[in-house]
Amino acid sequence: MNDQGETTTHFGFETVSEADKADLVQGVFGLKRAGRAHATVLDLTEPMLIEGRKRAEAAQMHDQLDWVVGDAMHLPFEDNCFDVYTISFGIRNVTRPQEALNEAFRVLKPGGRLVVLEFSHIPNTTLQWAYDRYSFNVIPVMGQIIANDRDSYQYLVESIRQFPDQDTFLSMLRKAGFENAKYRNLSMGIACLHSGWKI
Repeated sequence: MNDQGETTTHFGFETVSEADKADLVQGVFGLKRAGRAHATVLDLTEPMLIEGRKRAEAAQMHDQLDWVVGDAMHLPFEDNCFDVYTISFGIRNVTRPQEALNEAFRVLKPGGRLVVLEFSHIPNTTLQWAYDRYSFNVIPVMGQIIANDRDSYQYLVESIRQFPDQDTFLSMLRKAGFENAKYRNLSMGIACLHSGWKI
């Protein structure tokens, strides 16, 4: 409480009115960094897009987002129309990832950038062995307990192991035409961030 009897709370180390905190938090997590950028969200499954629209930040940016049902291997867009192409934890679900990368290159404008975040392989064989034991023995069981869906989590673990390692995927980016292509391991290689440019 302050001198005026107003109830206060914290916002980080700052003391703020309880009535103001929700707006301040929303300002932090409301995608404000996007500015007035426009984004096209594409997924093969319409239910995923419907769920995306429900997210609070999507509702606040409804005039900046397009929602398109489509296949990453056959994008329903003209050549040279996007500045950036991103895909997170999705390209390993594509039937032919090389074709998806070729399509990404096609729809990017010259000077456009590709960024791919995906589960990957730990370069240390001992750590990879330990992670495999955890993945195959714990993750599907947790999926059964929490979501009553062991099969989807079993697929998750298996699809990660089937996905190309970092260097192989990097060569796929280059084959698609991307230049200055590189990658950065995250969490010791459990995930990897690949990027490249259409020059």
